[in-house]
Amino acid sequence: MMESLAQLELLCERLYNTQDSAERAHAESQLKCFSANVEYIPQCQYILDNASSPYALMLASSSLLKQVTEHSLSLQMRLDIRNYIINYLATRGPELQPFVLGSLIRVLCRVTKFGWLGDDKFRDVVKDTINFLNQATSGHYAIGLKILNELVGEMNQCNPGMASARHRRVACSFRDQSLFQIFQISLTSLHQLKKDDANISHLQELALSLSLKCLSFDFVGTPIDESSEEFGTVQISSGWRPLFEEFSTVQIFFDYYAITNPPMSKEALECLVRLVSVRRSLFLHDAARTKYLEHLMTGTTEILRTGQGLANHDNYHEFCRLLGRFKISYQLSELASTDGYGDWIRLVAEFTSKSLQSWQWASNSVYYLLGLWSRLVSAVPYLKSDVPSMLDQFVPKIVEGFITSRLDAAQSAIPDDLSENPLDNVELLQDQLDCFPSLCRFQYESSSMFIINILDPILQIYTERAQLLAADSGELFVIEAKLAWIVHIIAAVLKTRQSVGCSLEAQEVIDAELSVRVLRLVNVTDSGSHCQRYSEISKQRLDRAILAFFQHVRRSYVGDQAMHSSKQLYARLSELLGLHDHHLLLDFFVRKIASNLKCYAESEEVIDQTLSLFWELASGFMTGKLLLKLDTVKFIIAHPTSEHFPFLKEYRCSRSRTTFYYTIGCLIFMEDSAVMFKSSMDSLSQVFINLEAMRDEVFRTDTVKYALIGLTRDLRGIAMATNNRRTYGLLFDWLYPTRMPVLLKGIAHWADTPEVTTPLLKFMAEFVLNKAQRLTFDSSSPNGILLFREVSKLLVAYGSRILSLPKVTDVYAYKYKGIWISLIILCRALGGNYVNFGVFELYGDRALADALDIAMKMVLSIPLADILVYRKLAKAYFAFVEVLFNNHISFVLNLDTNTFVHIVCSLDSGLKALDGGISTQCASAVDNLASFYFNNITMGEAATSPAAINLAMHVAECPNLLQEILKTLFEIVLFEDNASNHWSLSRPILSLILINEQEICYSPPSPFLREIFLFWQSQN
Repeated sequence: MMESLAQLELLCERLYNTQDSAERAHAESQLKCFSANVEYIPQCQYILDNASSPYALMLASSSLLKQVTEHSLSLQMRLDIRNYIINYLATRGPELQPFVLGSLIRVLCRVTKFGWLGDDKFRDVVKDTINFLNQATSGHYAIGLKILNELVGEMNQCNPGMASARHRRVACSFRDQSLFQIFQISLTSLHQLKKDDANISHLQELALSLSLKCLSFDFVGTPIDESSEEFGTVQISSGWRPLFEEFSTVQIFFDYYAITNPPMSKEALECLVRLVSVRRSLFLHDAARTKYLEHLMTGTTEILRTGQGLANHDNYHEFCRLLGRFKISYQLSELASTDGYGDWIRLVAEFTSKSLQSWQWASNSVYYLLGLWSRLVSAVPYLKSDVPSMLDQFVPKIVEGFITSRLDAAQSAIPDDLSENPLDNVELLQDQLDCFPSLCRFQYESSSMFIINILDPILQIYTERAQLLAADSGELFVIEAKLAWIVHIIAAVLKTRQSVGCSLEAQEVIDAELSVRVLRLVNVTDSGSHCQRYSEISKQRLDRAILAFFQHVRRSYVGDQAMHSSKQLYARLSELLGLHDHHLLLDFFVRKIASNLKCYAESEEVIDQTLSLFWELASGFMTGKLLLKLDTVKFIIAHPTSEHFPFLKEYRCSRSRTTFYYTIGCLIFMEDSAVMFKSSMDSLSQVFINLEAMRDEVFRTDTVKYALIGLTRDLRGIAMATNNRRTYGLLFDWLYPTRMPVLLKGIAHWADTPEVTTPLLKFMAEFVLNKAQRLTFDSSSPNGILLFREVSKLLVAYGSRILSLPKVTDVYAYKYKGIWISLIILCRALGGNYVNFGVFELYGDRALADALDIAMKMVLSIPLADILVYRKLAKAYFAFVEVLFNNHISFVLNLDTNTFVHIVCSLDSGLKALDGGISTQCASAVDNLASFYFNNITMGEAATSPAAINLAMHVAECPNLLQEILKTLFEIVLFEDNASNHWSLSRPILSLILINEQEICYSPPSPFLREIFLFWQSQN
């Protein structure tokens, strides 16, 4: 036995240490049995008792963890494992390697969680842990704290081997019975260990970590989202109230912040963030809540006064989060009425100003401070008490500090380092500007004057540089960066047009003063020497800022209603720029849009943002009508070619073509004019003519490739714009029948090139989609049938070629993506209700049969595991299967048994999917299958139809197939309490019960299932 143990230790060392992948794979295959077979649990314990190698001990512990998690062990076996590990840790724990100790503690906590509801002995884990804490050695004390840390973390997270509903019941039971006691242990430990002693720092860290995990527990089933500052209130249980009313509970964390260094000091601040966030109703009286708030404010005031620990970035960031939580959890009136508020708000203002000055170091933390000030000023109108808020004194300085910090950042930016510039990151830019408008509008007049006084000199310099033949590029880079920041700031302010407590007319005049300067800047950017600088990143940033300004001005001041309610703004614009109404302002926007589309052929970001603005203008009914009256828009509609808009010939901007033509389509179809449609399609007609003239031997050239990509993206945009029967009819008559062969030829020659097939197939998916009943042809029209025949030809041409392609590295891009788009095309065509599919069989037309055959071949060429892994592929696959079982079940039943079983088994897998849409589709397919079985076999005298005979044969060969699906449905309904589609699963359950002819009952029955059974009994 010892010889075998020595060999095992050697294998374990190879498993964890070797660099040779083949050697590691061999060791893994030899040792896999310890985690795969329940019979090896005693051997794992033998290894723990006798092995000397830490790698062998690690193997045994990790194997036990897998056994506990993945296998249905008996309750007694789980108890034995629990008791064994506790004794093992007590005797040998302090001498174990940290990674072995951590793995064993994980096993103990996992087995405790899985057995928590089965036997009360598992709930004694806290009592057993106290025995470790009462030992004289620091090693046992550390083990006790580590067990509690791991236990709280284990109870707070779902496990793969446990249903989410059961996890929630365990977590709630643990919360009610043990969590408070554990939190008390953590506080007691913190008080006992409160010494500035390096020898016990690891114990202090464990105790702090334990407190943080207790305060971060999922008290109500809504886990905290740490990625968001708005992570909500900490719903501490009422039984914890006496502990929170004690001064020492808050003070201990401030004390630890003072005596420790990061990362422990940061964890102390994290605990304080949770303490600030406790629910209001935890305190029975306002006096107790006010006293609690004063403790928190006193502690933060002391940190602000001394600055202790804030030189560390982690501490600094967490402290900013702590300050930001005050206004989220407390009202301004509560803050202002506390003793020491004056010192606190003054120190917070000074801290914020210093943070803004240190923008390079504190850029990611300032967001929380600005959020605090934004919420404070938003609450001023609701401040009822006579206590002064003192915000008038500090907010203007913070506004000025923020603007100055942005300009300083622009001044210090290095042109070669463009990776993390906020002007290039929409989300980061939004975060930085999200809270600023409310601060700016708090004292709008003084803030706007500060902006104007900064902007005017910069704009004057920029205007002068336009007259120079050659200017310093470095200087222009800084100037345009500053202008971009100021324009973004003005845009953010205009986004919030109306603010509580301010005069609307006074706001409009100030809005006009700021807008005039940006509109003047627009004229300068496209004049003089600046016309030669469209390829420079600084100018692109400036133009993106201008587009953001246009978007916010449009939403606030363009439109009939906005026009009549914005007389002061347009009066001022008329005075200064001659723009006396929104028609002229809209024309100004469109001229800039056209200029960008002509000049920015190489900047995908500017083109995308420009087209986004253009589409927003065109998609509005009123603004769309106004656009059609503008000469610039008429020119765009009449000349949508690369000669006038060079970005159309740039491959990097090919995705933007769809948006461009979608916008043009929206404008064209606003007018009931077939002439306008045909004239606007002349450029696309010429592309079709050129492609038709191409011989087969030259069809595989780059010229044809890029022409096809551009053409299909353009067509998809036009198809997206057709939203009724009239407009769709115009496009259909233009395409069919003369131009459809070109698309078929393109898919046949380029099936192995996703760059071509993806936009072509996506166009067809849009073209066959019957949204808003646009594909409603006359009763005598064959167009629906003709369209499906074209779809069938296209799918057969693509599918037959994609299946014959050799294996590639990126199988999703080259195969799976095209297949799921093809399935979407077929689903939309089959479910569009514009084709009578009986016609095909009646007249011997193979279009339907060929389309279904090639679709099934494509589906079967993909392993089910891959289908479930790729989300879009899974959605398309199960939608296709649902359509088959709903409308073409005879096709499914006529498949061979192996294929039929594969499809039905995939439904069983889909029922277990986390996506509610997929499980609903699978339930619908199962219901149709069970209904067909019941109507044609169970209730029928004899199965006479070929489909029924085939179904009887399939079921005879796999008698447990339907029962397994029924079991899956019951498990979902019984154990997944949070499933959103329980009632969509009820029909297949009833249908399967009816055909099983046996009583099936899983306990405990839920109220939902009782309703199902009562309904079933009433129907029978």
